[in-house]
Amino acid sequence: MLTRTLLASDSADQWSAQERFAGRGKWDRIAVEKETVRLIERERPVCWHGYRPVALDDTKSHGASKKVWGVCTFREYASRSPNRARIVRAHNWVVLGDLIPDHPWWYLPHSGRVYFREGQLPEGEEFRTKLELGIEMLRQADAVSATPLLAIFDGANATKPIVGGCLNHKGDARRIEVLTRLRKDARLYAPLPEPTRGRCGRPRKWGDRLPSPCDYAEWDVAWEEGEVVVYGRTRRFRSKRLECRWAVSGADHPVSALALEVEGSSKSWFLVTSACELTTAHLVEAYAARYRQEDGFRDHKQLLGMEECRAWTKEPILRTFQVQMVAMTLLRLIQFRLDILGEWWESTPWYPQKRHASILDLRRLVWKRRREFSHLLSQTHDMQKTHHDRQDLRHQEIRAA
Repeated sequence: MLTRTLLASDSADQWSAQERFAGRGKWDRIAVEKETVRLIERERPVCWHGYRPVALDDTKSHGASKKVWGVCTFREYASRSPNRARIVRAHNWVVLGDLIPDHPWWYLPHSGRVYFREGQLPEGEEFRTKLELGIEMLRQADAVSATPLLAIFDGANATKPIVGGCLNHKGDARRIEVLTRLRKDARLYAPLPEPTRGRCGRPRKWGDRLPSPCDYAEWDVAWEEGEVVVYGRTRRFRSKRLECRWAVSGADHPVSALALEVEGSSKSWFLVTSACELTTAHLVEAYAARYRQEDGFRDHKQLLGMEECRAWTKEPILRTFQVQMVAMTLLRLIQFRLDILGEWWESTPWYPQKRHASILDLRRLVWKRRREFSHLLSQTHDMQKTHHDRQDLRHQEIRAA
């Protein structure tokens, strides 16, 4: 694959250096993640109602051999193929990316960590849970970003380590607001009433218990109706919004619990957020935009080679995933610039209703210009080499003098 790529880009003379790098090369991956966050902020600055929305989730890339570094066994409950085994070997990646508000919203990944099962930990690695990896990436992105984060994730991550790690900030760290799915049997409490004088005993921590989300008909709040763009079309919804306390976030953090009936959905939605100033329509729109991350995982696997990685050892596996992830972000940033210049792509005859460019369109565009990119990289390399040669010559003249 390396030889084919170098021949296609007219860079066969660099084969030896590329082959050595493919076997042993590495770089500072944390620094790349931070710089990617800064790049997104420069190219497409986002301040959506005072927040920078980010999506957190995990995905798996299947590995064929147990000898591949970092693969663990997982049970495949919803297999895409009837011939695939129920127990599979895979790399489990926890990924964080920006959600760019637009029509539609865009997903730009920038951070990723590989997760290992504790019983299948590679030699020399420290066990860390998915939740610990997630809060580490959120804190890292928040430290770099100029805008406060709004962390959006599914119900599987709506636990005390993630929610508490976001809301309970330490030192100079900012509070990260959360928006997530609420369990239908979640424990909700009324705000604690003012303490009465003369009362003895330990002070109360929680207010009165409120009906669970599945019993939202009993919430003593009025129905609210509206319209919002969800999954590419405008849909009507009606909701009940309850200002309360949530057992997961703690008694000190006010939250808004929402029960929603959305047009086109057969089941009710239950959401919870600590960003209580956002309207219901904004919260529904932002949570629905989280599924753009699932579209990004699909593109990463099918179009950018996530499931075709042929690496076996640690560094090639980690850097390949990061290169693919950053490539997706760079392609989208190129698209944003091209969109400013005007129409640069055409819908195909078999898909005339297509309204937006895909990762495949961007990949084809870059591939057509591969020789120009190759010549630019070659010229840059020659300029750097000439600069270093001049510096060496100057040092030699100074030593001779």
